[in-house]
Amino acid sequence: MLCVDDEVVGLQVRKLILERSGYTVLTALDGPSGLTIFQENPVDAVVLDYSMPGMHGGEVAARMRQAKPEVPILLLSAYMGLPAEVTDLVNVYMTKGEGAPVLLQKLGSLFQNKERQIVSS
Repeated sequence: MLCVDDEVVGLQVRKLILERSGYTVLTALDGPSGLTIFQENPVDAVVLDYSMPGMHGGEVAARMRQAKPEVPILLLSAYMGLPAEVTDLVNVYMTKGEGAPVLLQKLGSLFQNKERQIVSS
């Protein structure tokens, strides 16, 4: 799994939570670094922050979709009501205030949906 967030503390906390739940986690502090890691490593899901300097999560998600459209993306934001052109690019959108239990539940459902797609293909 790849986590991309410019907030170091939030990124470290999220990595710890995900690793304790059994995920292997790669991290990036900005969009360009996240795209490089995404391209060069097998990534089974992405947890992506929306508000980052230089390249926001919507731009990162669009490029990820072009490169590997099958990889599920969960977009995190401190903001409610992101534009549809952004939320349509991702599988799941949630606010950072929803917390770790919701993050883990939404990731679990992403992986279940991915497995269902593989089985039905």
